[in-house]
Amino acid sequence: MKPELRSASLAAIALALAIFVGFAGLLTGAKPMTLPAALAAVLSPNHGLDGVIVWTLRLPRSIAAFLTGAGLAVSGALLQSITRNPLAAPDLTGVTAGAVTVIVSCFVFLPAISSIYYPPIGFAGGLAAAAACLWVARGGQASPLHLALGGITISLFLGGITTYVLLLGGPQSSSVLFWLSGGLQGRSWGHVAFMLPWVSMGIIGALLSHRIIALLKLGDGVAAGMGVRLGQWKLLLLLFAVAPIAGITPVAGPIAFIGLAVPHLVRLMKPAGEAWSIALNLAFGGLILVLADVLARTIAAPRELPISILTALIGGPFFIYLVQRRSFVTAGAGP
Repeated sequence: MKPELRSASLAAIALALAIFVGFAGLLTGAKPMTLPAALAAVLSPNHGLDGVIVWTLRLPRSIAAFLTGAGLAVSGALLQSITRNPLAAPDLTGVTAGAVTVIVSCFVFLPAISSIYYPPIGFAGGLAAAAACLWVARGGQASPLHLALGGITISLFLGGITTYVLLLGGPQSSSVLFWLSGGLQGRSWGHVAFMLPWVSMGIIGALLSHRIIALLKLGDGVAAGMGVRLGQWKLLLLLFAVAPIAGITPVAGPIAFIGLAVPHLVRLMKPAGEAWSIALNLAFGGLILVLADVLARTIAAPRELPISILTALIGGPFFIYLVQRRSFVTAGAGP
């Protein structure tokens, strides 16, 4: 099978599975639903209580989960390409922690600021944290573990600031705790519309820049020799990597390991070029988080688990496995 056809088939399978899992998620919840009732509710939004539950609560939540997973995976792939570092990810380079810290600070100290402004605020915080991490890692030229340690240090530092701000916030901080654990409970069409432009910005920007990403993976010297303006393109790709986090974090909170694990999973599939790599990250990132969201609200039903608990249980051992692979640490994220 041709590489392009194989990549297209894998992406189509992942998207089909995401739709199937998302539809299966319509059946579960505080009010279980039969398959015929779910089908009737999907086809008729005004179909009584079931129609309200599906179209107001469960369907937008599944779409938000897909957008979240897709955005995190593409963001992680971009960060790994920019730095040529296989340990780069939104949560390991401080991007997520930077967005969380400034959003929580605004929530506690500047409550008059509308949540509409949280994406650009989170964008600024994530970009500043990423820049600090790259500075610590000498512009991404240091070893993978050096970048990982720098990112973890910055994340811990910002996490300490976030905790201190929450303590200063007093009783009002309790409403932030579930959000900090990562989850999509109660998300609606408004939240989908809230994150869609930011996630789309990152994904479309990555697709339009796929040739530059391929050159960067060959090394800075090769890319510069081919006429790539490294400073400008790396900054632009960093903006594309942070944009999805800016839209996702205010809605879903910090969700770990998707941005690290999915790009490596896609790399094992040997996609036919960077454009297909981005498409596969989008499809499999969305699939994994839709699945995690469905499991989060069914494992302990009628209670609900934060999604990050499930992604951490999967991603933690995977991260340890990656670190233990000596070839992984020394090879970098290039092809």
